[in-house]
Amino acid sequence: MNTTVKWINDMMIVGESDSGHAIVMDGPQNLGGKNLGIRPMEMLLLGIGGCTTIDVISTLKKMCQEVHTFRAEISSERAKEHPKIFTKIHIHFAIKGVNLNDKKVSKAVNLSTNKYCSALIILGKSATITHDFKIHK
Repeated sequence: MNTTVKWINDMMIVGESDSGHAIVMDGPQNLGGKNLGIRPMEMLLLGIGGCTTIDVISTLKKMCQEVHTFRAEISSERAKEHPKIFTKIHIHFAIKGVNLNDKKVSKAVNLSTNKYCSALIILGKSATITHDFKIHK
């Protein structure tokens, strides 16, 4: 897997992936940016959210669970001093579907957060990661 990040101007950059997709990132105005794109550290959180969502949905489909909506809500804390790494990350999974089995959802979430989601496991080397889920009716 390879990516390219190109500086455009000020603090705006464009990231391009091997799969042919691109995303604009920018810094806040107090750092010379124009707030025209997502922040790079936000991208890390979105990356783990996407990674774990794909894992959980894939696992639940294999378990014949009918999911209608799924949301991974991620909150985090960062160190106050440089490097301002993530120190705490919490993921709340909000799931809605038909006759979802609590044990199967729990297993799918745990498999993703403890085994399959590489991005989450990498960040877990420096941050305390917790998670929970709620099945909505």
